Amino acid sequence: MTNQPHIPRPTVDQEAVRTHLHAARRKPTPAAVWTAVADIPVLLAEVDRLTRLLSRTRWDFADLLAAARATLNADQDGEPDPLGYLRDAVAEHRAWNPPDDGEPAA
Repeated sequence: MTNQPHIPRPTVDQEAVRTHLHAARRKPTPAAVWTAVADIPVLLAEVDRLTRLLSRTRWDFADLLAAARATLNADQDGEPDPLGYLRDAVAEHRAWNPPDDGEPAA
């Protein structure tokens, strides 16, 4: 298996959320239902975090794909330095450091 340090890890204990939900379904006492309901803000925060990560990834991909296409077109047009487009895009691409566990992505 490969080491994948840049894959964001979930910030939610999914097993705990499932356990709370199943407990509330099995025996809907006020405490069980409120425990399950209390998971909602945490789940919404995780959805928001993952949405921002996906958006960032899509923008990065679009920028790099545009640079790759410009490079290929420049090469086809016989430009003297077709790789310049790709070099510029890679130089502008800032390194991404995943947030610490429990911290929302910026």
